[in-house]
Amino acid sequence: MEQTQPTATDREFVAAGQRLTVKVPGTSANLGPGYDSLGLALSIYDTLTVETLTTGELEFQLSGEGADTLPRDSSHLVVRAIDLALDRLGFKHSGLRITADNVNPHGRGLGSSASAVVAAVTAANALVPKEAQRDLDWILQLTSEMEGHPDNVAPAIFGGLALSWQDSEQYSSTRAEVARSVVPVVAVPDYELSTETARGLLPASVGHHAAAMNSGRAALLIHALTTQPEFLLPGTEDYLHQSYRAEAMRPSADLIAALRTAGHAAVVSGAGPTVMVLANGPGEAATVAEFIEAFTAANTPNVSWRVMTLAVDVEGARVEVHRR
Repeated sequence: MEQTQPTATDREFVAAGQRLTVKVPGTSANLGPGYDSLGLALSIYDTLTVETLTTGELEFQLSGEGADTLPRDSSHLVVRAIDLALDRLGFKHSGLRITADNVNPHGRGLGSSASAVVAAVTAANALVPKEAQRDLDWILQLTSEMEGHPDNVAPAIFGGLALSWQDSEQYSSTRAEVARSVVPVVAVPDYELSTETARGLLPASVGHHAAAMNSGRAALLIHALTTQPEFLLPGTEDYLHQSYRAEAMRPSADLIAALRTAGHAAVVSGAGPTVMVLANGPGEAATVAEFIEAFTAANTPNVSWRVMTLAVDVEGARVEVHRR
């Protein structure tokens, strides 16, 4: 017999007085040729604390990235995601106190919106009774539905290197372990580029030759990331999206070209404009950071860059329940 979804009046309230914190890594999607399918979890974290109230009110405290521009009401992405997740689980809330500490830069291609929805849906799932909670694949499905693709949410949920795919309306992902020597270095510029704008620059189709070339590089990239990092440079060569987006992020495109000419595996992080280099070991990572500082100082004087040497996050989203 087909199950029907409870109506709004049928849904139970989650218990008041609960308090939990979700810590979610930032992510880098595509990694060059892995368009909409590969994503890497990075050691830059947003933290979301949610407390259930009985007042019927929404209290929202926001600090860090986006604190000056993001709303603090029911229109915020976190609130919308919590409400949707609770609704899908058959519950509702009688008031929330939310505290968000954002470290991940917004609009830069490091998965900030994916981190927000993963944190929110993970929190909502942890707020309902244990017998009503769902597994991580359910979280993947809902967050991918909200984002439109799984490449950022999957590594945020599972950590490591996420290989994701879609069959009709079903999203799936599996995780691969990244070689210990791989060190992500990111250069975050002070200008933004929306995902919608970046996607709008792509052609409706590409030729068979480009697709074949890209599939070969994507396969090589997975091998390089997991087993032989010496192949990271050829493995990160892209034929599907980066060249079409270059003019919308010219300083980033020029930096990537210079880094690759120097032998470093540089790519656009997600939709950009952040540049990420997959370095093979801390020595190359230090060289890359120095190269970026020197190149940007000489060639992009009107753009400010933040250079960060990160690690691959291997845990994904984690929840801490605060006991009283």
